[in-house]
Amino acid sequence: MVEIKLEGLNARQKVLADILWSIEEWSDAERFIATLPKREKAECQSIVEMMKMELVESYRKGMDIENTQEADKVIAKMRLTK
Repeated sequence: MVEIKLEGLNARQKVLADILWSIEEWSDAERFIATLPKREKAECQSIVEMMKMELVESYRKGMDIENTQEADKVIAKMRLTK
């Protein structure tokens, strides 16, 4: 399993991220998120997006892809909108 690190999470968000990461099936993660209050749902959705971005970044680095100027712009823009 790939290991990713999300920077800047508070303690509650870290717990949510750990729970989400430990769930093997996306459908189970969706069911978990659906049980949460509105604030935590929104945080989980943001955490999932951050996880996706970090996975893409880790694969890009692992594949030693260097010419990613356009992809870097898109990722940077996504991070600013979250």
